Parts: sequence; structure tokens; C-alpha cells
Amino acid sequence: MFDRDKWYEIFSTIRQNKTRTFLTGFSVATGIFMLIFLLGAGRGLRNGMKNEFAQDATNSMQIFGNRTTKAYKGTPEGKRVQLVNDDIESLKKAIDKMDAISGMSYIPGAEVISYKNNFGNFNVSPIHDTYKEVKNFNVLKGRFLNKKDIKDYRKVVIIQDEVDKILFPKEEALGKYININSIKFKVVGVFSKKSFDGYARGIFIPITVAQKIFNNNDHLRSISFTLDNVTADESIAIEKQILYKIANQHNFSKDDKNAIWIRNNIRGSKGFADMFSGIEMFVWFIGVFTIILGVIGVFNIMMIVVKERTKEIGIRKAIGASPVSVVSLVLMEAIFITAASGYFGLIAGVGLLEAISQFNLIEKIYPPAAIFFLNPQVDLGVAVGATIVLVITGALAGFFPARRAASIRPIEALRDE
Repeated sequence: MFDRDKWYEIFSTIRQNKTRTFLTGFSVATGIFMLIFLLGAGRGLRNGMKNEFAQDATNSMQIFGNRTTKAYKGTPEGKRVQLVNDDIESLKKAIDKMDAISGMSYIPGAEVISYKNNFGNFNVSPIHDTYKEVKNFNVLKGRFLNKKDIKDYRKVVIIQDEVDKILFPKEEALGKYININSIKFKVVGVFSKKSFDGYARGIFIPITVAQKIFNNNDHLRSISFTLDNVTADESIAIEKQILYKIANQHNFSKDDKNAIWIRNNIRGSKGFADMFSGIEMFVWFIGVFTIILGVIGVFNIMMIVVKERTKEIGIRKAIGASPVSVVSLVLMEAIFITAASGYFGLIAGVGLLEAISQFNLIEKIYPPAAIFFLNPQVDLGVAVGATIVLVITGALAGFFPARRAASIRPIEALRDE
């Protein structure tokens, strides 16, 4: 039941101790603000990194040729390991749980791309049609490369949206022919892939066409593939299997782990998840610790309040006030200070996260970081839980001072100076 006199008394006490109450409330608000903001920022970072890593299938691996660091069977160290088409076929046979596999080649020389009077230097990557199963693309218009493009050596391309803006600022790209090193290719699709990994302005062409007309033989820049239902530990064993197979194919030592580089997204995604779980635990520790400091401040201020009002409490009890009414008065004041301060901290934290998300503040302040910071937010359950925790901690902060106030004997209180 609402007791107007008690609330009037609580607000009167707060007004008489504005500075002390403000500083105590500020510490509580800061604690909940830090908890909410850090949790939201951590979620934004997790979302951004997930979005970035999602561009590679989480069950995928990539192989890149490197240089040997050990002499082997008369071959000196420093030998270049050049991946070739046959490596794809040998890996298909060697790895049982392989799902999809694609090679990526390259075009020797300049990659000057043009359409009418529009020009640009873009990354042209010859690939198989299965590359879309290893990398996640969002096809905006048209289609991706298909098996018939590969088999029939079709001169077709799929271009990134950034390339579309430059080459076709006022025209529809689909069906048009662009020049790649003076050879015409038909645009069959436009895709998007927000990334700073070197393919922000990418063009994909059939790998068979590149190897036939651009004189790079059967050389590959990389081999990418996905695995079906493989654990992180199993993927590590497959890494060793790949090393042994490529070493046998290219005549280098099986112990030379630097001869090829294997990007294991299966192991990486697990490590990524573990890392962010650790970060979230650390954030919770910092936030809760800060809230505890604020609650200790509330406890101290309530002890001071009880001390300053000892005589008043004694008079109340002498004229018939029950211990319950004394306890409720102190508890209500502690809960109010904690809950109100925590609410402002909660609103400030959520408000800042919302502003960052709505107005793209990260992108405006430091654009390169925007890709790794996406949709910072806090779950409703966390916000509700934080509010409940505040009420409970506020009650605890007021309980012991309230119990002390209730235990004061009227005769002793009246003698207090």
C-alpha cells in the first residue's frame, strides 16, 4: 500500500543530502551503465566478427602454396610450392568427408577492366562454380557461375556491387560486356560481399577460361573446400593429411609445415566462440564488480543516515512506531536510490548502444572498424535481469542498516548526541 508520508520523508532526506545521494547514485548508475554498454559492445563485436567470418563457410578449409624451409631429396630450401589442378583431384580422393571443393587461379599481368569510358583496377579471380559453397555470397542480381560456364569455357563474369557502381553508374550491368585485358566477358550476375580482405572490388570468371586464354597453365592460387560433419579435432587431423598429400605430390618434406599454409575455419570458428565467451565472462565480472562498489556506497550512506537519525528513530519507537515500520523506511530509501540510479544507468547504456547502431557512429568515427562492429545490443532478458539484481542489491544494501535502526532502544537513542 502506498504510504505518502513515508515517501515524503524519503524525498525530504534525499533533498537534505543532495551531494551525498548524487555521488552514491552516480556510482550505481555507472556500474549498470558499464555492464550494459560493455555487454552490448561485446555483442556488436561478436556480430561483426560473425558477419566477417560468415563469408567463409564455418566448415571450410583453404590451402595456399608457400616456400619450403627444409632441403629434401636434393632440392634446396626455398622451393616454391605451386598448387595445380591435379591437387584438387588428389584431395578429393584422399579426404573422405569432403563436401565441395574449388580452386582459385589468377590472371598474370595487369587487370585493367573497362566498359565504354569507365575504367577500373579490380581483383579478377578465376574460380569453379562450387566456390559459392565455400564462400558465402549474396547474389543481388542475375546468377552465380555454373557448371556449364566451366565446362564450355564461357566468357562470363559475376561482379561485385562496388564494381557495378564504377563500371555501370547509369546502366544495368546484366547482359553487358566488359573488357578484361582486351577480352570481352558478359556480366551474368552482381554479388555483394562487405569485406576488407582484398575482394572489396572483385570479379569472378570461370577458372577454365582463365587457364586457357590467359596463359597461366593449370596453376592455382588456392584450393578451398568444405567438410561434412567434422569436429575441430578431426579437422586438425585432416590438416596433417593434407600436408602429407601435398608433400607427396610436390616432393617436399612432410615435416615442413611452412611449405603450405592451411586456413582451418573449423578450428578458427571454435576458437572464436571460446574467445568471445571469455570476453563476455570478463565483461560480466567488471560490470558486476562495479555494481557491487556502487551498492557498498548505498550501504554506507544508509548507515550514515541511520546514525544521523538515531534520536529521531528513538522518538518514533518511544511513541509507538513498530520495528517493521522503521525497517521499511530505511529499506524503501535504499531500494529507491539503487533502483532509480540503476534505471538511469540502464537507459543511458541502452541509449548509447542504440545511437551507435542507428547513426552508424563507429563508421563515422573510424570507418575501417565498422565492419567488425555490427548491431550492438543487449538482450531484453539481460536488461530485466539487471533491474531485478538492482532491486535485490538495493534491498540488501538497506537491510543491515535497517536492522540496526530497528534494534535501537528508545532510551539509548534519546541519549545519543
